[in-house]
Amino acid sequence: MTQPNILKLAKQGDAEAIAFLMNRHLHPKGIAAKVTFQDACLEVMLESAEVPNQQILVAFIRKGLTALEAASIEIVRVYGQQTDKEFPAWSQEFDLGVAQAELEAVDNEESASNPQLLTICINLSGDTVQGLTNQHFEFIANQISTDILSSCSDVFIQKVSITNGSSVITKER
Repeated sequence: MTQPNILKLAKQGDAEAIAFLMNRHLHPKGIAAKVTFQDACLEVMLESAEVPNQQILVAFIRKGLTALEAASIEIVRVYGQQTDKEFPAWSQEFDLGVAQAELEAVDNEESASNPQLLTICINLSGDTVQGLTNQHFEFIANQISTDILSSCSDVFIQKVSITNGSSVITKER
């Protein structure tokens, strides 16, 4: 099955196509998604050796399904289960009936009025016997944070503090 066909089927609410798209991203993380669809309700069972992370995975599924814009899906039920257990460890339901434009408006309003702070704490160990100074730590910490944030846009350094080999860099976006 080709990529455009899978996307087309997923947009139509095809459970097998949706499961394929989810598993493409989840299998490398050791998580398997089983998907069923009935009466405008999509059920997603996530299973892995450890209990799947509810917050991260529900957000991942919601974002992916919202992007699909499958009009036939109204309600989504997500379950997280550890392999070989009889019952799910958690479940969460959400309504996909909320318009994408409304979600974007809320997101844009929140990000415009509330800048997001990101704190990176880098602990470096060394001592003056080895010739390491606070300037060395600051340089190394700045290099590491630049590498970490290279894919982020509109980020600037708000605060850098170096104390006893520990650097805390707060960035605002």
